[in-house]
Amino acid sequence: MSRTVIRNGLVITASDEVAADVLVDGEHVTALAATASGLGDQWAAGADAVIDASGHYVIPGGVDAHTHMEMPFGGTFASDTFETGTRAAAWGGTTTIVDFAIQPVGGSLREGLDSWHAKAEGHCAIDYGFHMIVSDVGDQSLKEMDMLVGEGVTSFKMFMAYPGVFYSDDGRILRAMQQAAGNGALTMMHAENGIAIDVLVRQALESGRTDPKFHGQVRHPLLEAEATHRAIQLARVAGAPLYVVHVSATEAVAELTRARDAGLNVFGETCPQYLFLTVDELARPDFEGAKYVCSTPLRPAEHQEALWQGLRTNDLSVVSTDHCPFCFTPQKELGLGDFSKIPNGMPGVENRIDLLHQAVVEGRIGRRRWVELASTTPARMFGLHPRKGTIAPGSDADIVVYDPQAEQVISAGTHHMNVDYNPYEGRRVTGAVRTVLSRGKVVVDGGEYRGHPGHGRFLPRGTCQYLI
Repeated sequence: MSRTVIRNGLVITASDEVAADVLVDGEHVTALAATASGLGDQWAAGADAVIDASGHYVIPGGVDAHTHMEMPFGGTFASDTFETGTRAAAWGGTTTIVDFAIQPVGGSLREGLDSWHAKAEGHCAIDYGFHMIVSDVGDQSLKEMDMLVGEGVTSFKMFMAYPGVFYSDDGRILRAMQQAAGNGALTMMHAENGIAIDVLVRQALESGRTDPKFHGQVRHPLLEAEATHRAIQLARVAGAPLYVVHVSATEAVAELTRARDAGLNVFGETCPQYLFLTVDELARPDFEGAKYVCSTPLRPAEHQEALWQGLRTNDLSVVSTDHCPFCFTPQKELGLGDFSKIPNGMPGVENRIDLLHQAVVEGRIGRRRWVELASTTPARMFGLHPRKGTIAPGSDADIVVYDPQAEQVISAGTHHMNVDYNPYEGRRVTGAVRTVLSRGKVVVDGGEYRGHPGHGRFLPRGTCQYLI
């Protein structure tokens, strides 16, 4: 068993910031000691490797609780495989992902989960877990939910959007929520009124409004807010906890705030694209706006302050990426002449930690909140803490040595995601990952990739650790 010591860094967790040395034995953190104590000198004397973190932050590896590797959508597949996507995640300081297995319509949850295990096993560079998308609620799938919880798949996603694809009506949603209330699972919700949106899409296309910018207009923020309100009320009726994914609109944040102020087990997630990009991107000329088509859509700039406020007050608890990349050529071009056929999704798994650190630099959040949003809260939300999401004795040695002074320019020319554009192209940020350990193994160091497919393991998860 190898021993590694990380010396002289500022160890930042969700609760503390301390100048400390970290001792890693094999795959786990075994001890921390204040740098001034001198214990680090003793550890280093018998270590197999010593990592100098002077002038750097030492933070727990990121947990991205919302990714879609190899996801089928709109007649194509997300361009990142589990191999390329988890490698890119590691480059960006994320050491755990939770991806979405999909129940095929007419098929079983087991069939969908087995398919995603086959996609991921032996290919991942970092550890991974699965949520389950329930796209066909019935007596058999409801029973299967209980079995999957026993196997560590403890969260189930449903859609109020995409009629004819993933959509579930209120009755099916209520039944699944009732099942989750009984087995302890967390219901995740894509909250948009898909029936009303489809009317607006049809009207737009019939009137010749076919460009990508109309994607942002037909998916009105009030239709996100209405669906969020409805999901909360259904969860109340069922007595089930609720996690609303990719929140983008001021009005939806207000619905979450009211629910949380009332003491309900309701949680919200947002994504970097809503914090750093606006609906103006959809109007880029020469069909370039297609690169920014995702759902929920990008919003006008005035919505961003509500999102940042929600992150500061914890009415929004997690920042995930909803990483679902499609290349501009030829995948996004499937929607030339019809914005409704543009595959919905954007890349981001590699850039999340750096973008959130930029928010620290700009004074929007503090350093501990940065770690909390990117690592600790998603680990707790999805039953992985304290194995993941912290640096403490007994935790997995998923550790990032982060240079807070390094400057970089985000670009498709230098990223490692398997996609031909970057939505943050040309954006200058301060801060960069230097060294990444996954379960004690160095997978990225100083611009060199040292990981390999198959290192990552499937993570059976416990239930949400925030329930009251």
